[in-house]
Amino acid sequence: MVSAAAVRFAVGVLGNIISLFLFLSPVPTFVSICKKGSVEQYSPVPYLATFINCMLWVLYGLPFVHPNSVLVVTINGAGCFIELVYLLLFVIYSGGGGGNKKRLKVISISILEIVIVAVIAAMVLCLAHGTQSRSRIVGLIAIACNIMMYAAPLSVVKMVITTRSVEYMPFFLSLASFANGVAWTVYALRPFDPYIFAPNGLGSLFSLAQLLLYATYYKSTKEQIAARKPKSEMALAQDIVGPEPNKVSHVSHINQEA
Repeated sequence: MVSAAAVRFAVGVLGNIISLFLFLSPVPTFVSICKKGSVEQYSPVPYLATFINCMLWVLYGLPFVHPNSVLVVTINGAGCFIELVYLLLFVIYSGGGGGNKKRLKVISISILEIVIVAVIAAMVLCLAHGTQSRSRIVGLIAIACNIMMYAAPLSVVKMVITTRSVEYMPFFLSLASFANGVAWTVYALRPFDPYIFAPNGLGSLFSLAQLLLYATYYKSTKEQIAARKPKSEMALAQDIVGPEPNKVSHVSHINQEA
C-alpha cells in the first residue's frame, strides 16, 4: 500500500512541474513584447505580485521555519529568478509616453518587495521561537500574498469587460494558474497544511473566473482584431503610394498660365 507521504511527494513533484509551466506561461507574451519593442497595455502587476509571493514561500519552506518543505523551496526559488527576468524585460521595453516613469515604478516596487521579505525574515528569526510559531507567522503573510498573486490578473478584468476584448489578458497564464492551484490544494490535504490549502483553493476559483471571462469574450476579441486589420493595411498602402495630388491647385496653376 502506498503511504500518504509518498502520495504527497508525488503530488508535490507534479505541483512543481505545473508551477514551472505557470512561471513560464507568459513567455509567448514576452516574445511578442520583444518583437514589438513595447509592453503596450500589458501590466507588470501580476509579475510583481508573483515575485514577492515566491520569495515568501521560499522563506516559509526553509528548515528553520517549516521543516520538510524542500519541494516548496525548489519551485519558488526558480520562480523568483524567472519573475526577475520578466520584470527586467518590463523595464527594458517600457517605452513611449511615460516610459521612464513606468521603469522607475517597476524598479522601486521590486526593491521594496525584497526589503519587505528581508525584514520579515529578520523579525521572524529574532522574535519567534520554534518552527510552529514561525510557520504560522510566515504562513499567514504568504497566504495574503498568494491570494494577491492569483487575483493580480483580475486588475485587467474591468478593461476586458469594458472593451469586450481579452487581447491583453494572457490565456496561458490563467490556465496555468488554475492547474497550479488545484495541484497545490491537493498537496496540502495530507497532512493538512492550512497555509498552503487556503490560498491555492481560493486561487483556483480566481483562475476559473478568468478562464470563464476568456471564453465569454474570445469571439468578440477575434472580431475586433479582424476589423482592425483592413484599416492598418489601408493606412500602410496610403503611406506607400503617398498623398493624392492636389487637383484644385493644379487646375488653378494652368488657368494662371493661360
